[in-house]
Amino acid sequence: MAKTYKAVEVSAPGILRIVERTIPEPAAGQVRIRVEACGICHTDAATVSGTYPGLTLPRVPGHEVVGRVEALGSGVSKWKIGQRVGVGLIAGEDGICEPCRRGDIVNCQNPVVSGVTTDGGYAEVMIAEARGISSVPDELTSAEGAPLLCAGITTYNALRNAGLRGGDLVAVQGVGGLGHLGIQFARHMGFRTVAIGRGRNKEKLAKDLGAHVYIDTTAEDAAATLQRMGGARAILATGTSGDAMGTLVSGLAAHGKLIVVGVPQDQIQLNAFPLVFGGRSIYGSLTGTPIDGEDTLAFSVLENIRPMIETVPLEQAADAYARMMQGKARFRMVLVTGQ
Repeated sequence: MAKTYKAVEVSAPGILRIVERTIPEPAAGQVRIRVEACGICHTDAATVSGTYPGLTLPRVPGHEVVGRVEALGSGVSKWKIGQRVGVGLIAGEDGICEPCRRGDIVNCQNPVVSGVTTDGGYAEVMIAEARGISSVPDELTSAEGAPLLCAGITTYNALRNAGLRGGDLVAVQGVGGLGHLGIQFARHMGFRTVAIGRGRNKEKLAKDLGAHVYIDTTAEDAAATLQRMGGARAILATGTSGDAMGTLVSGLAAHGKLIVVGVPQDQIQLNAFPLVFGGRSIYGSLTGTPIDGEDTLAFSVLENIRPMIETVPLEQAADAYARMMQGKARFRMVLVTGQ
């Protein structure tokens, strides 16, 4: 067995380079994973740019990881050698902070964050906390499963935890890396699904993904159109424009919710009137727990939901990352190893 593995690390802000590292042994409570696929997410930019709070370099990015358990640390009993597992963004918790003590481990104040506090999946090998991994169903390929552990769980959890009912009018803003999954989840959860995008060129794709209605924001006022339909019970905001998100609040029904899962660079500007008159709300939703990851994967298998992906070899990580950042990916770039 080889004693080294390839990894793509951020050696300095903006620099991704391939390195050879010695294969590590998992510590107590950890597993070593032989990575088969790792999705590239826009959140990786905070690692690559060196701007994630508390980040130290060098660091291997990547938090949409699927691979097989290769070694077990002491005290690990749930997982077995050869078992296929996945790792998402929040990959462990301290268990002692107030959110953890209240059962809210996603908002742990000292979490294990893949690709930030620990090396992630832009590599052939990764060490993960045994408590922070999810089982991957046989029906999904590793490349398909990887993006579901971030983009998938983010949109799935946001929708299923929003207190909605079958038949509710739900809009998904953005037909991109998050939105193309959000549309599928909304449709298969039984919601009257509206996709909101820029330009008619996305209409066919949105409807193929399951949208009942497509709103082109270059030709019509999305909020006004939603109100003519009775108002949305929820709008899942996945886009990259804060300005565009803020204007959607007026498209909500009374007590409707604008759920923000995309993180735009610009500010979200809000008019207080539709918030107060109608009891509307706006809030964010962040990923989920490892068992939520398993739920996401299981639902995706049940309803035949898949991410649209482009796969590239690990050695081309820098080019694939650049393609994602330039908005050219359709819709998730996934690094694959030779395994």
